[in-house]
Amino acid sequence: MIKRYLEKRISEDLKDKMVFVSGPRQVGKTTLARQIGERFFADSYAYLNWDSREDRKAIIGSTFRADKKLIIFDEIHKYKGWKGYLKGEYDKYKERFNIIVTGSARLDIFRKGGDSLQGRYHSYKLHPISLKELLGGEAMLEPFKELVFSESDMKRKDLFNILCRFGGFPEMVVKQSEKALRRWHNERVERLVKEDIRDIENLRDLSALQILVELLPGKVGSLFSLNSLREDLNVTHKTVSLWVDILEKFYYHFRIYPYQSNIVKSLRKEPKMYLWDWSEVKDESVSMENMVASHLLKFCDFLFDAEGHKARLYYLRDKEQREVDFLVAVGGKPWFCVEVKNVFKDVPKSLKYFGAKLKIPFIYEVVKEENVDLLKNGVRIISASKFLSALV
Repeated sequence: MIKRYLEKRISEDLKDKMVFVSGPRQVGKTTLARQIGERFFADSYAYLNWDSREDRKAIIGSTFRADKKLIIFDEIHKYKGWKGYLKGEYDKYKERFNIIVTGSARLDIFRKGGDSLQGRYHSYKLHPISLKELLGGEAMLEPFKELVFSESDMKRKDLFNILCRFGGFPEMVVKQSEKALRRWHNERVERLVKEDIRDIENLRDLSALQILVELLPGKVGSLFSLNSLREDLNVTHKTVSLWVDILEKFYYHFRIYPYQSNIVKSLRKEPKMYLWDWSEVKDESVSMENMVASHLLKFCDFLFDAEGHKARLYYLRDKEQREVDFLVAVGGKPWFCVEVKNVFKDVPKSLKYFGAKLKIPFIYEVVKEENVDLLKNGVRIISASKFLSALV
């Protein structure tokens, strides 16, 4: 069983508040919550799933096992009055029970303030399994310091190849079967649209939404145009914008935006889009870029959720169309940037340009080929398997 990277942090946070854990369908939220119950609460926990009729009855009736120390509410965001319900139960039982809330839609919507749950919970996003999780050990993370990479070994290369091929969702990492992966893709998308989204969002045309899901893998890594999608689907801009927002809310894809700076004149705020499951992307080089994007987003979310650093993932692009794939910034200040390539030929001019212009402390060109670790003109050219070993 893979030990998840948030286990220790959540167990510590439960001592004084509720913990919300959101993330994509089948990313391992329930397994993580149960593991915390088994390891930190001596198996004294109650698991209540809103999708179960019996559990739903217990939730609505506020009937809980008195001999349990931890209550896990799963998919309770499907309950219309869930926010007020949790506030009431937490205020009533906070001295008696610890509470974990998990869900396949965003549960961190209250961060903007003005909600009744303010100050009562910590929020985490659970990401797919990363290379560092498979390697084990904790990453050495200190903003504006150089990343600390693991030494080369065959295990790291093999694990990297497994993630490239099968993505980071636990079931596929364990099974490592092409046939199982194809079936899993079909079933996951079907359930996402026809179960998760249908249960919460009031949408009439779910079949059109499913067509959008089929189109998105082909848009990965390029500038993401809603107008182009609107034309493909023959719907209004407002409609396609709503659908894209809903799919993002349910963790099908994520968008990153260009870094805005007075020093570099950026184009309008057109995002780039990536999937939470990079194994859906057929083009190998694009899938590789998506995999790095997912690892970097996980890294930034962990720094924000667990450490309180205002870490954000961006890309770089200016009016002269110079572009760098990714920039990690903390508190709006650049920390390191990353360009992803299949093989190393030369250091891209855009890397050197943005590195100097924005005074970025660390600059990486990440390549798929193994056993590469060079320094050229202030740019570190490094194998992806080694680079990813420094993240979360």
